[in-house]
Amino acid sequence: MAETNPASVSSSSGDSNWRDNKLVKGSFAVSGIMLTLVTYGILQEKIMRVPYGVNKDYFKYSLFLVFCNRITTSAVSAGALVARNKVLEPVAPIYKYCLVSVSNILTTSCQYEALKYVSFPVQTLAKCAKMIPVMVWGTVIMQKKYRGTDYLLAFIVTLGCSVFILYPAGTDISPYGRGRENTVWGVLLMLGYLGCDGFTSTFQDKMFKGYNMEIHNQIFYTTLCSCVLSLTGLIIQGQLLPAVEFVYLHKDCFFDIALLSTVATASQFFISYTIRTFGALTFATIMTTRQLVSIILSCVWFSHPLSWEQWIGAVIVFGAIYSKSFLRKAPEKTTTSSVEHVQNGNSNNLKENPC
Repeated sequence: MAETNPASVSSSSGDSNWRDNKLVKGSFAVSGIMLTLVTYGILQEKIMRVPYGVNKDYFKYSLFLVFCNRITTSAVSAGALVARNKVLEPVAPIYKYCLVSVSNILTTSCQYEALKYVSFPVQTLAKCAKMIPVMVWGTVIMQKKYRGTDYLLAFIVTLGCSVFILYPAGTDISPYGRGRENTVWGVLLMLGYLGCDGFTSTFQDKMFKGYNMEIHNQIFYTTLCSCVLSLTGLIIQGQLLPAVEFVYLHKDCFFDIALLSTVATASQFFISYTIRTFGALTFATIMTTRQLVSIILSCVWFSHPLSWEQWIGAVIVFGAIYSKSFLRKAPEKTTTSSVEHVQNGNSNNLKENPC
């Protein structure tokens, strides 16, 4: 009668437990990102494009949304630092946090304002074209060099985005103006979003490399600066009291904004957890899937028609992104942790502004 090798049984049991544990962690990460960011996308479109109350009033104060999101994230980040006994003092000079904050406020404001002129599917797909500004800023700020295949992929994705934007369905109308979607102003706002977002990601990357910085430390000080700057902007523009009055009169809008801020903050946990556990490549694939689901759900929920040219543009964009994700070889495991890998080149995924 053959004896059973205890070592092999233990190894087999260990492999099984590892696979089961990995499956549970993967399901947790995917479901968390999908739930929070898809909900964020739906609420973002609902707040900026769907009227409230019997008088059909539109919420027009995008900077107020930025303020609510940032103050929530700042409070949670501070709590995380205190709970984990991490450094609460600024690691980098304050002006560097402020620089990230200013570019991030401009990014988020352009994102919200663009929804007044372009539909959510157009806005979401246009975000995929952020590779070009990221590469430009990476070359200018970080002196990075990119391969020819990176430029080719960026060109293909930008081509698909251009097709999607330039050939809208004629029946999709903006609630803020006459005529078809995709006005020049809407496109300019999306270009502003792409440029500012590319700078934000690249400068965050530079800060992570230049300082021994905890993720929550950067998020806390960046969002704290954003709170001050956005509140100042609301007061100067005379929008603070009208925004507060609007949410006071429309309780459903208050609930939507509170939920938007909550899921935006919660998404940061799932984003950092996914990158720590599975790496930036898996995270990028999940985020691409999230964008695709958000576009489909928005088209169904808010009845956005898509022209056949837009379908072609979407296939080009997501086909190129998925091809890059699946054809790229997974890096071999080393003693360097996933977080160190992220901080050494992929920290641009760890932002306080959900994509």
